Amino acid sequence: MKKGNTRHIRINDAIAHAIANVIRSELADPRVGTVVSVTRAEVTTDLKLCDVYVSMSMTSGSDATQQNKAVESLMAALAKARGFIRKRVAEIVNLRHTPEITFIYDDSIAHGMRMRALIEETNK
Repeated sequence: MKKGNTRHIRINDAIAHAIANVIRSELADPRVGTVVSVTRAEVTTDLKLCDVYVSMSMTSGSDATQQNKAVESLMAALAKARGFIRKRVAEIVNLRHTPEITFIYDDSIAHGMRMRALIEETNK
C-alpha cells in the first residue's frame, strides 16, 4: 500500500468496521462472543484478498491452555462463517468485487495487558 493512498485506507477501515458489526450483531455462533474485536483489516492493492486481524479479551485468571482453546474455537467459528461475513460485507461496503477474507489472530491486546500487569507488579 502506498503511503498517501487515502482510498485504500478508507477501504481498509470500511471493511474492518463492517466485519466488526457483522461479528458483533449477526453471528449466532456461541463460540464467537461479544469480547471479539477487529483490530484492523488489510486489503491487497488489487482488492482480491483481505487479512482481518481479530483479538479477544481473556480473563486474567485463565491459564494458557484455556486461552489457546478459546482462540482455536474462535478462529474455527470465524473460518466457518467466512462466507456469510463476506456476503454481508458485499452488501454493506460498495465495492465492485468483495475480497476473500482470511482471519488472523492478533495477540497485541493480550500482550499489552500482560506488560501492563508486569509493570504494575514491579511498581508495587
